[in-house]
Amino acid sequence: MITKRIFTNGRSELLCYLAGLAKNGETRVASISELSSILNTSTASLREQLEVARIMGLVEIKPHKGITLQEYSLRPAIQQSVGYAISVNPDDFYTFSDLRNHIEAAYWNQAVPLLSSDDHHKLTGLVEQAKEKLASHPIQIPQDEHRQLHLTIYSRLNNPFVNGILEAFWDLYDAVGFSMYADFTYLQNVWNYHDRIVKAIIEGEYSTGYQVLIEHNSLIRTRTKSNYNQLFE
Repeated sequence: MITKRIFTNGRSELLCYLAGLAKNGETRVASISELSSILNTSTASLREQLEVARIMGLVEIKPHKGITLQEYSLRPAIQQSVGYAISVNPDDFYTFSDLRNHIEAAYWNQAVPLLSSDDHHKLTGLVEQAKEKLASHPIQIPQDEHRQLHLTIYSRLNNPFVNGILEAFWDLYDAVGFSMYADFTYLQNVWNYHDRIVKAIIEGEYSTGYQVLIEHNSLIRTRTKSNYNQLFE
């Protein structure tokens, strides 16, 4: 069985078991004592494996409620792995950002035609909300709108790997401090780009929107690097 071969080739028997549950549409995971008998593995080893599975977002463990299988997402694993890399070398955030830019560019033509009229309305509303925040006194940073706008554009892909990377990028964007106040002119520039991107999508001018996206995604390199000493504290 291919699933068995993949997960038992130097990997966790627990992951093979969890994959079997997911394939059968089950969410309840056996208790540690039951798993020990099912997998013929010590409880100490299972506790270690379950902690890894929890960090990866594969299971949720709650006292008195047991272990529950979660819907697959690449996001937690990316958060942990790339977060570690950035804590060692802060400049790796820019490297990860470059990967994200290439992913957005590569999937643009596949993603935007899938958007519905409701999605168009949402994108327009996010631009309007962001501009209202920028015009408020005191100024409010439209970070949530920024995140939602980009993720909404790619939300119809039904690709957990693309979406997981993009979601993790925004988590790390916040963690390293890029959601903190930037120069007002910079913020205006960002949302002018967003406005143009959204209008191009709604008008079906996908090639124009693509070119604006590429220009927009290069802006992050102009930002001052944050104080990474407080990363993930």
